[in-house]
Amino acid sequence: MHSHCVKNLSLFFTALIILGGSFPAYAQYPGFDAPGTRVSGGGAVGLIPVEDNIDGGTVPIGATSQVVVLFRNEGAQPVQTGKINLYPSSNLSANVSLNQCSAELLPSGAECAVAISVKGLQAGAWRLEMLMLHSGRTRLVTATLSGSIESNGDSSDSLSSDIETIPSELDFGTLASGQTMVEPIILRNITSNAVKISDVFINSSERSGYIVESDCLELQAGQACIATVTWAPKQKGPSTGVLVVKHSGATGLASVSLSGDYSPDVVSGADIFPEEVPGKGLLVSSQTEIQFGAKVSSASTITVSLVNTGDSSLTLNDIKISGSDNGVSISNSGCAAGVVLEPVEACPLTLTWSPTRIGALLDDVQILHDGARGILVLPIRGTSLDVVSQDQKAIVLSKSTVTHILGSDDISASKVGNDKPRQPRKHSQNPVAANTNAVSALDGLKITSFSKRHAIVNGPGGSRLISNKEQVMFGGIVWDINIQGNGIEFANGGDVVLLLFDRSLSSLNRISGKLPRNSSALSRGGSASQQRNSISQTPSSGVVSQY
Repeated sequence: MHSHCVKNLSLFFTALIILGGSFPAYAQYPGFDAPGTRVSGGGAVGLIPVEDNIDGGTVPIGATSQVVVLFRNEGAQPVQTGKINLYPSSNLSANVSLNQCSAELLPSGAECAVAISVKGLQAGAWRLEMLMLHSGRTRLVTATLSGSIESNGDSSDSLSSDIETIPSELDFGTLASGQTMVEPIILRNITSNAVKISDVFINSSERSGYIVESDCLELQAGQACIATVTWAPKQKGPSTGVLVVKHSGATGLASVSLSGDYSPDVVSGADIFPEEVPGKGLLVSSQTEIQFGAKVSSASTITVSLVNTGDSSLTLNDIKISGSDNGVSISNSGCAAGVVLEPVEACPLTLTWSPTRIGALLDDVQILHDGARGILVLPIRGTSLDVVSQDQKAIVLSKSTVTHILGSDDISASKVGNDKPRQPRKHSQNPVAANTNAVSALDGLKITSFSKRHAIVNGPGGSRLISNKEQVMFGGIVWDINIQGNGIEFANGGDVVLLLFDRSLSSLNRISGKLPRNSSALSRGGSASQQRNSISQTPSSGVVSQY
């Protein structure tokens, strides 16, 4: 029975082969057809993927890979494709970078390609489902893409964004001084499509001191821009913050961690000279302290040099003494307000101290300028043993460069006419003395007795009796004497010096019981010899009489 059935089936299949010439079993028996490949009329139509499951390979975190999907028209009629939808896994972002199938109708039997841009966001396996509409009978075709995302050395839990930030973390380090630090952050579009940046801001505490500035609006594929972060800490200790970038990419956000530690140094006293600042003048002095000494009993003068050691010019705005009643004065020559010092240029600063009281001098000179720090303060120190009367000092009325010296043909004393103008004396060929500065020859002179026509002058060489309208010699210089109402005018060519008489030495300010014995004769007016004798006998009495 069994052998009989097998024989009948063999004869049946042989007849089918002879009649049909082929063996299209699937066309006669619907149960053997592939799903979605049959239409009415018996023809297979529609768009199908050349490969159903496509291996997308390995994609590094943050990198973008291109995967190509091929489709073929298996129908008898041309097919037109439509919208493509992508459904990626959570650790992946994807978009269509090229759609060749939408260019024109796809003829029967032809193939087209769709390129998918795949970017890894987190390490692990990834999967992407692709759906595309078309005008064939099935109306829809699908393809599956899969692969893996590998870590590039960072933690596998870290996420990547469409906007790459360089650096990914910004550490300002430790700041020891109260300065402002600025660091750049590069924002780069690492996708194949344009990404719009809607906002860039910093989340941090109010006193952390972080500020961001950015003009990034839209980045094309591969394009970059810069956001600058400024850190000006407002309190001591560590500070943290987060730079947030909102964009139109798949992830929507990118972030950069910010950190810094403000540990200011212990405040110490400021140095007298600041550190050099680029582009600024730096004013320094040849001395850090102006020291007049410990035994000052007369007017003293010290000169220091002010030097610009910076790399730019500076202007002196003002020079002043902190105190006002200690007898310190500043010379008008040399350093003064308005003087401009070029780099490595200097000017002299001359200070004179005529003590107004006995004891220590504690004062300062302030030099204001437009260089580094803006002010230079030099201490002024000294100790006086005596008081220098300001009423006895010499006043330089005029000063010339020509100095007249006493020669062998000069006369030590002669009358000078009242109306004749002063003429420079001729230089002798054999001078007995010479001074380059005629005014300095009168240094140390004081009027101890004074009248309208005669006076006694006390100096380093002793006391001298001088008369009005005569010529006398002091320090090798011939002077024309002109007694004024308040002192004696010494003239030598173009040099004119007024030596004041201290009225506190006058007999008007003394007790009558202490007046000289011959003061009545002076006041009543006696003979010329009596007047001379009275003055010469009291060289330091400070008598003022009417002779």
